[in-house]
Amino acid sequence: MRARPGLRVLFAVATAAAAAAFAASPAAAVNSYNALPAPERTEVGALIVQWDRDGDPATPDVVDWYCSGTMIDTDVFLTAAHCTTDWPAGARFYVSLAQDVQGALDAAAGQGLPPQQVAAAVAVEGTAHTSPAYPGNSADAHDIAVVTFTPAQAASLAARWPFTPATLPSANQLGALGSRALAAAPWQVVGYGTEEAERGPGGHVHPGGGVRMKAPVGFDALNPTWVRLAMNESRDFGGACYGDSGGPNFVTVGGRMLLASTTITGDAPCYATNVTYRLDTASARGFLGQFVALP
Repeated sequence: MRARPGLRVLFAVATAAAAAAFAASPAAAVNSYNALPAPERTEVGALIVQWDRDGDPATPDVVDWYCSGTMIDTDVFLTAAHCTTDWPAGARFYVSLAQDVQGALDAAAGQGLPPQQVAAAVAVEGTAHTSPAYPGNSADAHDIAVVTFTPAQAASLAARWPFTPATLPSANQLGALGSRALAAAPWQVVGYGTEEAERGPGGHVHPGGGVRMKAPVGFDALNPTWVRLAMNESRDFGGACYGDSGGPNFVTVGGRMLLASTTITGDAPCYATNVTYRLDTASARGFLGQFVALP
């Protein structure tokens, strides 16, 4: 899976400066190869941001989707910190669990709705909370954030898109399983991002994006705060790309699908590696424990 070229890719590149201390480039979407639509993954959604670029925050003039994420409770959406930071004052955050978010945005814009009404037409507004320790360092980037919803907002979200929240891992569950068991387990990445790089008239472009996709990935390595996942086509894997940041990487253990980590970064053309943030560590759980009951 990969995100569309243009504004989304520019945003991902802009946030790379913050990520550069610990990774090569920002991640985004799901590759075109070995990927399939994921209508059944209704807990996975897109982060939509409404913001102002003309200096008049009273009239926001831009609305678009930028990242992926996962509902981990009925009122909590998990994403990446680099998706919720460095926005102009007054930026507002929304979540859509639609299968085709780009199609919904296009349809709303086609109806002549002003930008400040498009987001509310296609998504539900929430409140972003970014880890105060972000951007951290190479040992722990603290690249984690959530969007929370009031009871009324959560009810609206569930009424529009019924879902079952993802299951988080217990403390150090990945570490306890160990690399051999993790390598033998099935892994899957899900997100709305773009496709791998293609050569265009002006250089490489990343087509597609805005539709929820899934792809198999393979376990490569477990680090203290990272899970490195293989997405090589030659190994029958797919992978993440621009726009997939904040989205889930699931591992199935004992017949149970766990939300093991979130997509953060990887190689720039989106061919080889997805570097993901572990959710079973003390630091990740310390942040998440403020918003959800942890296993």
